[in-house]
Amino acid sequence: MAILKNLEARYREGKKSIAVLVDPDKVEDPSELDPLIRLANENCVHFFFVGGSLVTTTNMGDVIKHIKENVSIPVVLFPGSSLQIEPSADAILFLSLISGRNPDLLIGQHVIAAPILKSNKLEVMPTGYLLVNSGKTTSVAYVSNTTPIPEDKYSLAACTALAGEMLGLRLIYLDAGSGAEREINAKMISTVRKTINVPLIVGGGINTSRKAITALEAGADLIVIGNALEKDPNLLTEIADKIYDWNQSVKTER
Repeated sequence: MAILKNLEARYREGKKSIAVLVDPDKVEDPSELDPLIRLANENCVHFFFVGGSLVTTTNMGDVIKHIKENVSIPVVLFPGSSLQIEPSADAILFLSLISGRNPDLLIGQHVIAAPILKSNKLEVMPTGYLLVNSGKTTSVAYVSNTTPIPEDKYSLAACTALAGEMLGLRLIYLDAGSGAEREINAKMISTVRKTINVPLIVGGGINTSRKAITALEAGADLIVIGNALEKDPNLLTEIADKIYDWNQSVKTER
């Protein structure tokens, strides 16, 4: 089953998913990822996201190759620009930064990327990307030259997400940014969740299992864990166990 259709099916069934975010800039040698890859495989991680707002190395292909040689978990590109297209991945989040007003990230980069994507086998996953204020200027806010949505402007976030869905975007991604000071609050997540009828991805600042569960209970369908795993790899096990229990309870109810 295609990755997007699988995610949409899980959303309809009420099942939750987890993605591990790998920034190639933080990987000097792909073998450094071996402990994380083993943890992901043991703990039923659903996706690897690979990319970042600014990738300055040329090792993305090597990172993806190493992951795919060791696990069958789908690898999805999380690109900061059209320069980060790597055909060896399984899919790409085709991100339109709909929370900002930078035309290059609303459509400009997509025009450049479209013919490249058309010529390879990457599955394209149209995604409305919303950056939410997390207390400090993150790399993505600086690089994208956009102002994040204030963390207490719930209706603004919901209407932006709804507009993205009406434009035909198949996923909505709420992101506080890599290394965020604060995670996206539950009210923001729940307000957006009640407004849209597509899978909701939430990332940034999720550095405890409690924050992960709060995001899931508020309505996140897929949570993304990145920087936190550098400090505490075992966090992945804690969160994966919670998601497994959640999904088992959904099966029981059905």
